[in-house]
Amino acid sequence: MIGLLVVMAGAILRSLAAPDTVLIGGLALVMGLGAVATRLGWVSEGVRFPTTVESVAGFGSKAVVTIGVLFVIAEGLRQTGAMAMVTRPLLGRPRTLPAAQARLMLPVAALSAFLNNTPIVAMLMPIVGDWCRRTGISPAKLFIPLSYAAIMGGSCSLIGTATNVFVAAEYDAARTGEQVTGSELGMFSITYVGLPAAVVGMAYLVFTSKWLLPDRKARAGSRDARQYTFEMLIDPGSPIDGKTIEAAGLRQLPGGYLIGIERDGERRVAVAPHTTLHIGDVLIFAGEIDSMMDLTQTKGLSKATRDQAEKLPPNLELIEAVLSDRSPLARKSVREGGFRSVYNAVVIAVHRGGERLHEKIGDIVLQAGDTLLLEADNKFVNRHRNRQDFYYLNALGSAERFRSKRAGVALAVLAAVVVLATTGVMELVTAALLGAGVMVVTGCCSAYEARQSVNWRILIMMGAAIGFGQAMYTTGVAANAATALIDALSTDEPIYVLAAVYLVAMVLTSIIGPVPTAGLLFPVLVAVAGPEGLDCNFTPFAVTLMMTAAASFASPSAYQTNLMVANAGGYKPIDFLRVGLPLNLLVMVVTLLIAPRVWPFSP
Repeated sequence: MIGLLVVMAGAILRSLAAPDTVLIGGLALVMGLGAVATRLGWVSEGVRFPTTVESVAGFGSKAVVTIGVLFVIAEGLRQTGAMAMVTRPLLGRPRTLPAAQARLMLPVAALSAFLNNTPIVAMLMPIVGDWCRRTGISPAKLFIPLSYAAIMGGSCSLIGTATNVFVAAEYDAARTGEQVTGSELGMFSITYVGLPAAVVGMAYLVFTSKWLLPDRKARAGSRDARQYTFEMLIDPGSPIDGKTIEAAGLRQLPGGYLIGIERDGERRVAVAPHTTLHIGDVLIFAGEIDSMMDLTQTKGLSKATRDQAEKLPPNLELIEAVLSDRSPLARKSVREGGFRSVYNAVVIAVHRGGERLHEKIGDIVLQAGDTLLLEADNKFVNRHRNRQDFYYLNALGSAERFRSKRAGVALAVLAAVVVLATTGVMELVTAALLGAGVMVVTGCCSAYEARQSVNWRILIMMGAAIGFGQAMYTTGVAANAATALIDALSTDEPIYVLAAVYLVAMVLTSIIGPVPTAGLLFPVLVAVAGPEGLDCNFTPFAVTLMMTAAASFASPSAYQTNLMVANAGGYKPIDFLRVGLPLNLLVMVVTLLIAPRVWPFSP
């Protein structure tokens, strides 16, 4: 088991496979090895592998079902525009940057306490972009606060994040099985810790972002400050054929510049202004969308992807798409991934943070978080909106159509689910199932949209994590890890063990994500706080493990909303580290100060 854990951690760390693939693969190996070892009598006395029923029980657990139907409720709110209806009036026209950040973060954190934060951020990204253009505020000052507020708000209730739902369900099971002692956790129990952490975190961003966040201003009148890499072809009969770059007026462009030329299959960069241009040359530019649109109007120049675009249907439009880490095209080049055949769209430009891309468009190896500028038919966004391949889709120049007449119904459904679960009228999973059904029946979202909204990857990851955790219990790996942790700290003081757990979880969360971290650490913490360990109240350990989901600020890859905003704000990885690492530590301090006082270690 220990060897398998090391291999799994290495696979996730080196991005050899996605966390859900690693966890389900590890569970399958445990089940197979357990069956063989049990049949051959290789299992030591007092140690056993989980049964098949125990191994797969996690896929039908309350946590997995609850998260699945909460995705549907979030989809109903998104399709009706309810989230935008709530947030738009609150934004207004602030006079100062701190006021703008506060107006943005407060409603985002409040929504994230009850809804999955990914659709919230996706919904608000175009709204915040428009807001920046109207107010003149740099996007770099608002997009990181948008992501961080969504993460922190998720820690304010038991349904705010998948991690909270997962840990709460496992906590109830451990209490029922008398593996640990602790008090019952209600819908807002974690609010005692999550709300102060969110308030401190947002105050930190408001008062320090002036110095810590970059100030990258958008060009006046521009729709977008992002620097894309795109290609233009010199057509036969072009008036610039035979002219130098300088004479053709391509040396200095508003919002863009020439970075290279491809001629006869050879790519040249840093070309001199006296270089002569010829028919068939592919000119590689870096610039804003407006610059590219200006060049497409230049006589004798056309998009280098024209031969592919001609195969597309009419009514084409430009679409921005942020690639997710779940896309099959991640870590493949545009050409290898067959983007044209898979999506019936053409990639005409790519933006990746502050990095300049010199490769030909077809040779660019796509990464999660890349912003792609696509040319596709006008039904592309609706066709692919609910796929897990993209974090965000936006048709430039078009307004999203919402079922706004049902927005009130969607908000009422969410409120009813919270009230029913909080007051104990019914369990959360029951209230959420009923709420999801009402969303579909009332037309807030269609049955197809409901099915497409579910992030099956998270559900698979949670189910596999529960099964793997059960294997760590029964084989004794969790107990051995707990003993090693206590021995390494040379103390029986729970607060120091809790601090060590938080630091370990914070590092793991940044590497493999919050749900896998919770799945691997939960059985270890049960052993730490159980009768054979510290024999103390387990509740502060469970709450602390939930709060580590909020410790995802120091890296763009630590949380998917960070990846979503990385390109929108033009951030570099160092920006997340500079702002996020102190915030990680602030949340840790708040958690360690409050959790043991609300739930003392003495049972």
